[in-house]
Amino acid sequence: MNDENSTIHEFDFGLIRDYFSFMERQGPGSNEMTLKALGFIENLTDESKLLDIGCGTGFQTMTLAQNAPGRITGLDIFPEFIEKFNENVVKHNLQHKVKGIVGSMDDLPFQKEEFDLIWAEGSIFIMGYEEGLKYWRDFLKPGGYVALTDAAWFTNERPKEIEDFWEEAYAGMGTIPEKTGVMQNAGYIPVASFVLPEICWTSLFYELQDKAEDKFLEKHKGNKAAEDFVSYQRYERELYYKYKDYYGYVFSIGKRI
Repeated sequence: MNDENSTIHEFDFGLIRDYFSFMERQGPGSNEMTLKALGFIENLTDESKLLDIGCGTGFQTMTLAQNAPGRITGLDIFPEFIEKFNENVVKHNLQHKVKGIVGSMDDLPFQKEEFDLIWAEGSIFIMGYEEGLKYWRDFLKPGGYVALTDAAWFTNERPKEIEDFWEEAYAGMGTIPEKTGVMQNAGYIPVASFVLPEICWTSLFYELQDKAEDKFLEKHKGNKAAEDFVSYQRYERELYYKYKDYYGYVFSIGKRI
């Protein structure tokens, strides 16, 4: 498999899960950006209920729990991630307000209008930006908030190489104004949006993958599919450093009407 002609969708789900299980954070971000987004959320109390969708191993969830009132449920489809998530809950002594459960973001096991805040760093692309916002809205109380990160184009035009790559990986990427319009049309007041700084991609994510890749390749020694996936990840990193002026992650905050 040529990594330059591959797409993320061609790889086994289990391999992808295993690869990212070696990392504390499963996508670009930082504690500072999590807290910046949290600063736009109003009216949380000790009685508030928060849901972190696609929580992974919970790096950002622990930051939320340490800085926001209320009780938090972390949800992820991978049991291995939730096992580590709940280990992190104990490690940070947050058992009184945080729990992780296995579940699917497109089939939430909750009551309608149950949550005051839905959080989703780097996960909504799995459902699609519009689909996720529309479905999750039903689980927010009126006046509740959604806060999420998602990839977006910074320009209306971009080089063919990077456009082709992301068209295959995430066809619904869109520009920042387009995403703001989608959020508004889905029944939210767009409250804020801001671009994550490059450090969230570089030293806080991509540069940490080297050690993860070593462990991953050691575990899957001789597995051609695993080797191909590492090559794909390295190609993605190369493209980011080459074309980072054209795209990145955007934190978007909306309030349910």
